[in-house]
Amino acid sequence: MNTVQNISNFSTSEKTYVTIGTFDGVHFGHQKIIEKLVLEAKKANRKSVLLTFFPHPRMVLQKDNSLELINTIQERAQLLEKIGLDYLIIHPFSVEFSRMSALAFVRDLLVNQLNISKLIIGYDHHFGKNREGNIVQLTEYSHLYEFTVEEIPAQDIDDVSVSSTKIRTALANGNLQTANNYLGYPFMLSGTVVNGKQLGGKIGYPTANINIKETYKLIPKTGVYIVLSKIQGANVYGMMNIGNRPTIGGDYQTIEVHFFDFNADLYHQQLTINLLYFLRDEQKFDSIEDLMLQLKKDEQTARNFIEKNL
Repeated sequence: MNTVQNISNFSTSEKTYVTIGTFDGVHFGHQKIIEKLVLEAKKANRKSVLLTFFPHPRMVLQKDNSLELINTIQERAQLLEKIGLDYLIIHPFSVEFSRMSALAFVRDLLVNQLNISKLIIGYDHHFGKNREGNIVQLTEYSHLYEFTVEEIPAQDIDDVSVSSTKIRTALANGNLQTANNYLGYPFMLSGTVVNGKQLGGKIGYPTANINIKETYKLIPKTGVYIVLSKIQGANVYGMMNIGNRPTIGGDYQTIEVHFFDFNADLYHQQLTINLLYFLRDEQKFDSIEDLMLQLKKDEQTARNFIEKNL
């Protein structure tokens, strides 16, 4: 997959099959649209192109700093690459861009820039200034500019109507299994290992402290999770705590991972942590000794889960 920053940097003499959207989560519903795009493009000997936008339009138009996204833009690109796209175009979304009319969007971007042959979109797709563009206008423009449009009905995407909103809600409530089922893969957190207070090592559970620089990234419910990460080419399991560490009087949230049967210097490395199972809520213990006892129970529960299920 070729990733192109800004649609103005893309050019091709070959005809393309295109889909458009933010695709936050790249969940089952999204995957069906994109897989259809890739398959049909290959059959027609065309190039498959996904046009997405960053920042999210709500961040720009509504200045919504509270919006939390399931994926960082880098995670989204990694997930899309697995589906087999030819091109991913990440176009910067701005107030100026939002003012482009539906006609100009189709003519200047889809036709002149992308050399479109077919557009495959999900149901209820809107685009252009004030979201004025819809399937009716797309169909009209397609006749004018000689490309075809295929809208995928809701029932063909998923009977349970998977949505990014439902996934965000499930993650916020600790319903990790529901979220992962909707996503079709384990929810992930990606960040850099930074120095912590070293307390974990002193009580027999050294941790990698994960710093996530993208402030828009959704952090799921506080608590303890069973996790998996690929480190130095190997799958390494562990348990992760998201929370304020109330037992030691912590006053800010941290993300700390203890990896099982693993001992290596991970400082400054970039890790992707896959969340497999929600173990329990965060608790405040009466003493460090009580915390250590609970960590041993958590480890045993996690190891049993991994042995039986993975």
